[in-house]
Amino acid sequence: MAFETVIFDMDGVITKTAITHAAAWKKMFDEFLQARANRNNEKFNEFTQSDYLAYVDGKPRYKGVASFLESRKISIPFGDPSDEAGKETICGLGNRKNDAFNEVIARDGVEVYESTAKLLKDLTAAGIKLGVASSSKNCAPVLEAVDLLSAFGARVDGVVSAELGLHGKPEPDIFTTACEMLGSTPAKSIVVEDAVSGVQAGAKGKFGLTLGIARENNEKELAENGADFVVSDLEEINGINGLNELFLKNQA
Repeated sequence: MAFETVIFDMDGVITKTAITHAAAWKKMFDEFLQARANRNNEKFNEFTQSDYLAYVDGKPRYKGVASFLESRKISIPFGDPSDEAGKETICGLGNRKNDAFNEVIARDGVEVYESTAKLLKDLTAAGIKLGVASSSKNCAPVLEAVDLLSAFGARVDGVVSAELGLHGKPEPDIFTTACEMLGSTPAKSIVVEDAVSGVQAGAKGKFGLTLGIARENNEKELAENGADFVVSDLEEINGINGLNELFLKNQA
């Protein structure tokens, strides 16, 4: 193989939790925006899917809150990570979103993309080093719930990022750190991402291949922001050989 390492994002790439995250973000922000509109006698403008993709998707939780509020010119205190869920601080809103996410996971469970699960199995059998890099602080329990945590030799998630003081996407820190943990380099590695902030991180980190997965019909946005190639699902790639062909093509 021309590459030796593959670093996967989790939500929307491995697990179908991106949809759950989007729903949890919408519930939290709509409740906040509605209450604010009522209080200030203003028009309520809902949180949209476009807002999610542009300001929140792939980013660390509190950074996502701050990014969206900035887009609406809303200023509230940052607060503290220990803030009660729902308190009108960036941390409080982020914690409310996390509660909503965990409620859905507890109720409905977690689904895995079959094409990704198959590729993970094939890569492991071929001796390729695997890492998972996610902004989520729920990464480990979610992967454990679907029996995939042990598939990865390195995990850099929201918990690890906080411990190491890493910058979140679109900075490449979580991906490059996963590479280092695996004893590899970005030049010999592939990033697989579904978020604009994620492909931006792959491009900034100068990875050998940044592969975008367009789950939201956002092929154009992913390609314009750093994805070397974009597919709608990993089943479009002919397994490891197809991945290797894309990697080599990108080096030409």
